[in-house]
Amino acid sequence: MSNRIRTAVLLAVLTAFILWVGQLLGGRQGLVIALVLAAGMNFFSYWFSHRMVLSMYRAKPVTPSDAPELYAMVESLSQQAQLPMPSVYRIPQDAPNAFATGRNPEHAVIAVTDGLLRSMEREEIRGVLAHEMAHIQNRDMLIGSIAATMAGAVMVLASMARWSAFFGGGTADDEEGALGWFGLIAMSILAPLAAALIQMAISRSREYLADSTGARLAGGSEGLARALEKLGAYSRRIPMNANPSTAHMFIVNPLAGGSIAKLFSTHPPLDERVRRLRGTRPRTGVSNPITAEEAGNTGKRQAEDFWNRLSK
Repeated sequence: MSNRIRTAVLLAVLTAFILWVGQLLGGRQGLVIALVLAAGMNFFSYWFSHRMVLSMYRAKPVTPSDAPELYAMVESLSQQAQLPMPSVYRIPQDAPNAFATGRNPEHAVIAVTDGLLRSMEREEIRGVLAHEMAHIQNRDMLIGSIAATMAGAVMVLASMARWSAFFGGGTADDEEGALGWFGLIAMSILAPLAAALIQMAISRSREYLADSTGARLAGGSEGLARALEKLGAYSRRIPMNANPSTAHMFIVNPLAGGSIAKLFSTHPPLDERVRRLRGTRPRTGVSNPITAEEAGNTGKRQAEDFWNRLSK
């Protein structure tokens, strides 16, 4: 099943799940209230989150004179994708990473850390930029906002159900075949977990799609594959000062050092992403085919030269 079809199926499942949970927990009126509240919160996030996240990471805009080679790569990729030129930002952090944000292609932003520019070769940087351009082309910010709105509606419904149970709702005499006090409490706990699982699955499918689309935009998959290997190694060696609420935006999870269950991860396993890009089988017993030391040594001279050119 392609990632586009998988995303459509997951969104359909999430929609059906919300309708079902809405009827159980809040009835038709409760469902409408929850959707309106969740939509309002996520509408604000959709329109203004890019400003908030850039401010959060103290990102600075990049002009052609600041970093001509970086700017030229983004410009070339935007032409390849037939998209408007996004704004380019640099984040003053040593941990290599990058993200794309913005409500639509006309207001898109690509941000990269200083650490990414220092540690990667030119082809690897181009692969990372192509991945982020793919998120813009595939309108993943919009899809993510839709999924967040629907998952948020379930959380609002769950909160309403708990208050209803505490104040005498959910009895057997209710008109709509109530779940009962215990049923309301149980569903108010389990429903948000199930919605989060579906939302995370949507996020992972979009990462796979951005990898494949990015490889096409970059003219090959090897640069992105090598970049992901290095990013996996560096994420364990150089922790990023990142807000957990923004972790899903980055090309690799900046909080990857934690023991987060795969089902609740916003990113697919890095070795699986590399395997798909290269079309090869995973190496047995190897979670990441490149070590932190190798990541630091491979292409060091080329990376330093590229950084020097960016700084001119």
